[in-house]
Amino acid sequence: MTKRIAWVMDSTGYLDEELQKNDDIYIVPMVVILKGKEYRDGIDIVPKELYRLMEEEKVVVTTSQPSIGTFMELYQSFEERYDCVISVHLSGSLSGTVAASRQAAEMVSIPVHVFDSLVISYPLTMVLKKIMSYIENGMEVSDALKKAEKYSGSNETYVLIGSLDQLHRSGRLSGTQYLLGSMLNFKPIISIEKGMLITIAKVRSEKKAEARIFDLFKKAYNPKGMKECCLLFGASLSQTDKWREIIHEIDSNIIIHAYPIGSAVGVHAGPKTLGLSWFNEE
Repeated sequence: MTKRIAWVMDSTGYLDEELQKNDDIYIVPMVVILKGKEYRDGIDIVPKELYRLMEEEKVVVTTSQPSIGTFMELYQSFEERYDCVISVHLSGSLSGTVAASRQAAEMVSIPVHVFDSLVISYPLTMVLKKIMSYIENGMEVSDALKKAEKYSGSNETYVLIGSLDQLHRSGRLSGTQYLLGSMLNFKPIISIEKGMLITIAKVRSEKKAEARIFDLFKKAYNPKGMKECCLLFGASLSQTDKWREIIHEIDSNIIIHAYPIGSAVGVHAGPKTLGLSWFNEE
Protein backbone atom coordinates (compact mmCIF):
# COMPACT_ATOMS: atom_id res chain seq x y z
CA MET A 1 0.00 0.00 0.00
CA THR A 2 1.26 3.48 -0.84
CA LYS A 3 2.44 5.43 2.16
CA ARG A 4 0.67 8.62 3.07
CA ILE A 5 3.50 11.12 3.39
CA ALA A 6 3.38 14.62 4.85
CA TRP A 7 6.04 16.84 3.27
CA VAL A 8 7.50 19.67 5.35
CA MET A 9 9.79 22.48 4.27
CA ASP A 10 10.95 25.59 6.11
CA SER A 11 10.19 28.99 4.59
CA THR A 12 13.68 29.50 3.18
CA GLY A 13 12.44 27.20 0.43
CA TYR A 14 9.83 28.36 -2.06
CA LEU A 15 6.44 26.92 -2.94
CA ASP A 16 6.40 27.07 -6.73
CA GLU A 17 3.27 26.74 -8.85
CA GLU A 18 3.43 22.94 -8.87
CA LEU A 19 3.86 22.53 -5.12
CA GLN A 20 1.12 25.02 -4.33
CA LYS A 21 -1.35 22.48 -5.75
CA ASN A 22 -0.17 19.73 -3.41
CA ASP A 23 -2.24 19.52 -0.22
CA ASP A 24 0.35 17.34 1.51
CA ILE A 25 3.06 20.02 1.67
CA TYR A 26 3.44 22.21 4.75
CA ILE A 27 5.67 25.21 5.35
CA VAL A 28 7.19 26.01 8.74
CA PRO A 29 8.00 29.73 8.83
CA MET A 30 11.37 31.06 9.91
CA VAL A 31 11.26 33.90 12.42
CA VAL A 32 12.17 37.45 11.40
CA ILE A 33 13.00 39.75 14.33
CA LEU A 34 12.35 43.42 13.66
CA LYS A 35 12.54 46.15 16.34
CA GLY A 36 12.36 43.47 19.02
CA LYS A 37 9.18 41.92 17.62
CA GLU A 38 8.95 38.48 16.03
CA TYR A 39 7.30 37.98 12.62
CA ARG A 40 6.59 34.71 10.84
CA ASP A 41 8.37 34.72 7.50
CA GLY A 42 5.90 34.81 4.62
CA ILE A 43 2.90 35.16 6.94
CA ASP A 44 3.35 38.27 9.08
CA ILE A 45 5.95 39.89 6.82
CA VAL A 46 6.84 39.51 3.15
CA PRO A 47 10.12 40.38 1.38
CA LYS A 48 8.78 43.55 -0.27
CA GLU A 49 7.88 45.15 3.08
CA LEU A 50 11.04 43.86 4.73
CA TYR A 51 13.27 45.38 2.05
CA ARG A 52 11.42 48.68 2.30
CA LEU A 53 12.11 48.85 6.03
CA MET A 54 15.73 47.86 5.50
CA GLU A 55 16.31 50.45 2.79
CA GLU A 56 14.22 53.39 4.02
CA GLU A 57 14.43 53.08 7.80
CA LYS A 58 17.81 51.31 8.07
CA VAL A 59 16.39 48.99 10.69
CA VAL A 60 18.45 46.12 12.08
CA VAL A 61 16.77 42.84 11.20
CA THR A 62 17.77 39.38 12.40
CA THR A 63 16.34 35.89 11.99
CA SER A 64 15.80 32.80 14.09
CA GLN A 65 14.83 29.21 13.41
CA PRO A 66 11.34 27.88 14.20
CA SER A 67 11.03 26.55 17.75
CA ILE A 68 11.04 22.88 18.65
CA GLY A 69 7.46 23.37 19.85
CA THR A 70 6.37 24.67 16.44
CA PHE A 71 7.70 21.54 14.75
CA MET A 72 6.31 19.22 17.43
CA GLU A 73 2.81 20.69 17.18
CA LEU A 74 2.84 20.29 13.39
CA TYR A 75 4.14 16.72 13.49
CA GLN A 76 1.55 15.74 16.10
CA SER A 77 -1.21 17.04 13.84
CA PHE A 78 -0.14 14.48 11.22
CA GLU A 79 -0.43 11.40 13.43
CA GLU A 80 -3.97 10.44 12.39
CA ARG A 81 -3.67 11.41 8.73
CA TYR A 82 -0.26 10.25 7.55
CA ASP A 83 2.07 7.27 7.83
CA CYS A 84 5.27 9.30 8.02
CA VAL A 85 6.77 12.76 7.57
CA ILE A 86 9.66 13.85 5.36
CA SER A 87 10.96 17.20 6.58
CA VAL A 88 13.51 18.99 4.36
CA HIS A 89 15.39 22.04 5.60
CA LEU A 90 18.09 24.55 4.84
CA SER A 91 21.67 23.66 5.67
CA GLY A 92 22.21 22.73 9.29
CA SER A 93 25.50 24.64 9.19
CA LEU A 94 23.60 27.87 8.56
CA SER A 95 20.70 27.49 10.96
CA GLY A 96 19.46 25.50 13.92
CA THR A 97 16.33 24.55 11.97
CA VAL A 98 17.48 20.99 11.22
CA ALA A 99 18.39 20.47 14.88
CA ALA A 100 15.02 21.81 16.09
CA SER A 101 13.18 19.58 13.62
CA ARG A 102 15.14 16.50 14.75
CA GLN A 103 14.49 17.19 18.41
CA ALA A 104 10.78 17.56 17.73
CA ALA A 105 10.80 14.32 15.73
CA GLU A 106 11.95 12.45 18.83
CA MET A 107 8.94 13.71 20.79
CA VAL A 108 6.16 12.45 18.50
CA SER A 109 4.84 8.99 17.64
CA ILE A 110 4.72 9.41 13.85
CA PRO A 111 8.00 8.55 12.04
CA VAL A 112 9.72 11.77 10.92
CA HIS A 113 12.62 11.70 8.47
CA VAL A 114 14.58 14.97 8.75
CA PHE A 115 16.78 15.78 5.75
CA ASP A 116 19.54 18.39 5.75
CA SER A 117 19.51 19.72 2.18
CA LEU A 118 22.89 21.52 2.58
CA VAL A 119 21.42 24.39 0.51
CA ILE A 120 19.10 27.39 0.82
CA SER A 121 16.22 29.04 -1.02
CA TYR A 122 14.80 27.44 -4.21
CA PRO A 123 17.60 24.83 -4.42
CA LEU A 124 16.07 23.50 -1.19
CA THR A 125 12.76 23.18 -3.03
CA MET A 126 14.52 21.31 -5.85
CA VAL A 127 15.90 18.81 -3.33
CA LEU A 128 12.44 18.24 -1.87
CA LYS A 129 10.95 17.73 -5.34
CA LYS A 130 13.71 15.29 -6.23
CA ILE A 131 12.93 13.17 -3.15
CA MET A 132 9.24 13.26 -4.07
CA SER A 133 10.01 12.05 -7.60
CA TYR A 134 12.15 9.17 -6.32
CA ILE A 135 9.33 7.96 -4.08
CA GLU A 136 6.63 8.49 -6.70
CA ASN A 137 8.68 6.22 -8.98
CA GLY A 138 8.60 3.39 -6.45
CA MET A 139 11.70 3.97 -4.33
CA GLU A 140 11.56 3.25 -0.61
CA VAL A 141 11.89 6.29 1.67
CA SER A 142 15.30 5.26 3.03
CA ASP A 143 16.68 4.68 -0.47
CA ALA A 144 15.22 7.95 -1.74
CA LEU A 145 16.84 9.91 1.05
CA LYS A 146 20.18 8.22 0.48
CA LYS A 147 20.05 9.01 -3.24
CA ALA A 148 19.01 12.59 -2.45
CA GLU A 149 22.20 13.02 -0.42
CA LYS A 150 24.21 12.48 -3.59
CA TYR A 151 21.98 14.86 -5.54
CA SER A 152 22.24 17.54 -2.86
CA GLY A 153 26.00 17.08 -2.70
CA SER A 154 26.30 17.87 -6.41
CA ASN A 155 24.99 21.41 -5.88
CA GLU A 156 26.99 24.52 -6.62
CA THR A 157 25.62 27.90 -5.54
CA TYR A 158 27.29 31.27 -6.03
CA VAL A 159 25.76 34.47 -4.69
CA LEU A 160 26.74 38.06 -5.49
CA ILE A 161 25.97 39.92 -2.27
CA GLY A 162 23.84 42.99 -2.90
CA SER A 163 24.47 45.00 0.26
CA LEU A 164 27.52 45.21 2.50
CA ASP A 165 25.46 47.54 4.71
CA GLN A 166 22.88 44.89 5.49
CA LEU A 167 25.47 42.14 5.82
CA HIS A 168 27.20 44.32 8.42
CA ARG A 169 24.01 45.31 10.26
CA SER A 170 22.91 41.68 10.51
CA GLY A 171 26.21 40.74 12.14
CA ARG A 172 27.54 38.62 9.27
CA LEU A 173 30.34 41.08 8.39
CA SER A 174 32.82 42.58 10.86
CA GLY A 175 33.35 46.33 11.16
CA THR A 176 36.82 46.10 9.65
CA GLN A 177 35.64 43.99 6.71
CA TYR A 178 32.76 46.38 6.13
CA LEU A 179 35.00 49.44 6.16
CA LEU A 180 37.53 47.94 3.78
CA GLY A 181 34.85 46.57 1.49
CA SER A 182 33.08 49.92 1.29
CA MET A 183 36.30 51.87 0.68
CA LEU A 184 37.52 49.53 -2.05
CA ASN A 185 34.08 48.85 -3.54
CA PHE A 186 34.42 45.10 -3.08
CA LYS A 187 31.68 42.79 -4.41
CA PRO A 188 31.80 39.59 -2.30
CA ILE A 189 30.97 36.31 -4.00
CA ILE A 190 29.63 33.72 -1.56
CA SER A 191 29.65 30.00 -2.24
CA ILE A 192 27.82 27.25 -0.39
CA GLU A 193 30.19 24.33 0.10
CA LYS A 194 29.10 21.26 2.09
CA GLY A 195 26.36 23.41 3.57
CA MET A 196 28.67 26.20 4.72
CA LEU A 197 29.00 29.77 3.44
CA ILE A 198 32.43 30.48 2.01
CA THR A 199 33.66 33.79 0.59
CA ILE A 200 35.42 32.68 -2.58
CA ALA A 201 36.27 36.13 -3.94
CA LYS A 202 36.08 39.86 -3.26
CA VAL A 203 35.94 41.39 -6.72
CA ARG A 204 36.37 45.09 -7.44
CA SER A 205 33.36 45.51 -9.75
CA GLU A 206 30.00 43.89 -10.39
CA LYS A 207 30.98 43.14 -13.99
CA LYS A 208 34.06 41.22 -12.85
CA ALA A 209 32.02 39.41 -10.20
CA GLU A 210 29.49 38.27 -12.81
CA ALA A 211 32.31 37.11 -15.09
CA ARG A 212 33.79 35.06 -12.24
CA ILE A 213 30.48 33.35 -11.50
CA PHE A 214 29.90 32.44 -15.14
CA ASP A 215 33.45 31.16 -15.50
CA LEU A 216 32.58 28.73 -12.70
CA PHE A 217 29.30 27.84 -14.40
CA LYS A 218 31.02 27.12 -17.73
CA LYS A 219 33.65 25.02 -16.00
CA ALA A 220 31.00 22.90 -14.27
CA TYR A 221 28.62 22.74 -17.23
CA ASN A 222 27.72 19.22 -18.32
CA PRO A 223 24.88 18.97 -20.86
CA LYS A 224 24.07 15.39 -19.77
CA GLY A 225 23.91 16.07 -16.06
CA MET A 226 22.78 19.69 -15.92
CA LYS A 227 19.30 20.06 -17.36
CA GLU A 228 18.23 22.97 -15.20
CA CYS A 229 19.58 25.76 -13.05
CA CYS A 230 18.21 28.36 -10.68
CA LEU A 231 18.53 32.12 -10.46
CA LEU A 232 17.99 33.57 -6.99
CA PHE A 233 17.06 37.23 -6.74
CA GLY A 234 16.41 39.74 -4.00
CA ALA A 235 13.74 42.35 -4.68
CA SER A 236 12.83 42.02 -8.35
CA LEU A 237 12.55 39.31 -11.01
CA SER A 238 13.95 41.80 -13.55
CA GLN A 239 17.32 41.44 -11.79
CA THR A 240 17.65 38.07 -13.51
CA ASP A 241 17.15 39.26 -17.12
CA LYS A 242 20.82 39.70 -18.01
CA TRP A 243 21.89 36.45 -16.40
CA ARG A 244 19.13 34.56 -18.22
CA GLU A 245 20.54 35.76 -21.53
CA ILE A 246 24.06 34.69 -20.61
CA ILE A 247 22.88 31.21 -19.57
CA HIS A 248 20.89 30.69 -22.74
CA GLU A 249 23.91 31.71 -24.80
CA ILE A 250 25.72 28.81 -23.16
CA ASP A 251 22.80 26.37 -23.56
CA SER A 252 19.52 27.49 -25.12
CA ASN A 253 17.75 24.35 -23.85
CA ILE A 254 18.60 24.57 -20.17
CA ILE A 255 15.57 25.15 -17.93
CA ILE A 256 15.96 28.26 -15.79
CA HIS A 257 14.04 28.59 -12.54
CA ALA A 258 14.00 32.10 -11.11
CA TYR A 259 12.71 32.64 -7.59
CA PRO A 260 13.23 35.15 -4.75
CA ILE A 261 15.77 34.36 -2.05
CA GLY A 262 13.11 35.14 0.59
CA SER A 263 13.05 37.19 3.76
CA ALA A 264 15.19 34.94 5.95
CA VAL A 265 18.10 35.11 3.49
CA GLY A 266 17.46 38.63 2.22
CA VAL A 267 17.81 39.95 5.78
CA HIS A 268 21.54 39.25 5.55
CA ALA A 269 22.24 39.70 1.84
CA GLY A 270 20.08 42.69 0.86
CA PRO A 271 17.54 43.34 -1.92
CA LYS A 272 20.07 43.62 -4.77
CA THR A 273 21.50 40.15 -4.17
CA LEU A 274 21.67 37.78 -7.15
CA GLY A 275 22.75 34.17 -7.25
CA LEU A 276 23.16 31.20 -9.59
CA SER A 277 22.71 27.60 -8.47
CA TRP A 278 22.74 24.22 -10.16
CA PHE A 279 22.91 20.47 -9.54
CA ASN A 280 25.12 18.29 -11.70
CA GLU A 281 23.88 14.71 -11.51
CA GLU A 282 26.75 13.16 -13.46
